[in-house]
Amino acid sequence: MRGTDFISIGKLAERVGVSVSAIRFYESKGLISCIRNAGGQRRFLRSDVRRLSFVLIAQQLGFSIQDIANELSDLPHGRTPTKADWATTSERFRSILDQRITAMTTMRDRLDSCIGCGCLSLKACQLYNPEDRANIKGAGPRFLLGDRPEKNKTDND
Repeated sequence: MRGTDFISIGKLAERVGVSVSAIRFYESKGLISCIRNAGGQRRFLRSDVRRLSFVLIAQQLGFSIQDIANELSDLPHGRTPTKADWATTSERFRSILDQRITAMTTMRDRLDSCIGCGCLSLKACQLYNPEDRANIKGAGPRFLLGDRPEKNKTDND
């Protein structure tokens, strides 16, 4: 590789819009790696700008550092990832994002109807869970997640 393929930690931080300490953090988590020049200074591939931009976007979308590291582990180290390399990573992330979008849309729609309904009726409330009957369907807010409450003749509310 040519010397022009590499940039300093300061230049990488400037290009990505984060602090130098953030670059060191991402390096410590294995999201990027550097080489050292003859003077011991860190040098990063120019393509790490794209890699770290992806990291920042993924973090904003709620992915953990570990999730991101797992996805980036399939990208090549020591060379600039190709369009095909990125397409594979993008496809996996797209699938996860589509699942999250569906879940968030469902949650938003159900919360809108529940919180804004003003019905004051526990018979129609998706949050109402007498005697914790939803527990048999699993953990969490089962009715908001899509499960339907079973009708019980003893519900008089």
